[in-house]
Amino acid sequence: MNDKHASSPLNGLITATLASMKGFEDAAEDAKSTRFAAMFADFARDRGAVVASLLAEVRGLGGKPEHSARFLGAAHRSFMDLKQALTGKNDKAIIVEVERGEDHIKAKFEIALKDTDLEPATRSVIREAFTSVKAGHGQASALKHSMA
Repeated sequence: MNDKHASSPLNGLITATLASMKGFEDAAEDAKSTRFAAMFADFARDRGAVVASLLAEVRGLGGKPEHSARFLGAAHRSFMDLKQALTGKNDKAIIVEVERGEDHIKAKFEIALKDTDLEPATRSVIREAFTSVKAGHGQASALKHSMA
């Protein structure tokens, strides 16, 4: 297994997690309820920690974390799509959008974990990061269903 192979899925997860973090930051700003705003801010901080662990793994493998315009552009586009979906919405609509975004990031991590060419240590880092993602997804899903 080469480092470039590991860097590619890791960088993809970094992109998705950055978009998720920015989305949570936006949701925190747009939420009408301070309870939801605080929850989304906590989710954003958790995603920041996930990004840091994934970046550290890429560097630890001798890879280069992707900071190209393409990489940052993809994260920005995802963020802007979410921002547009949140603008002017009530808390229920924001929670529906957050949960939809959580479905997306959860699927990205599930795909990465199925990559049998990744080294066990790299899979472990991804699995640990996925624990945070799954927790956020579960909370967003439960919140959405409680408001239905």
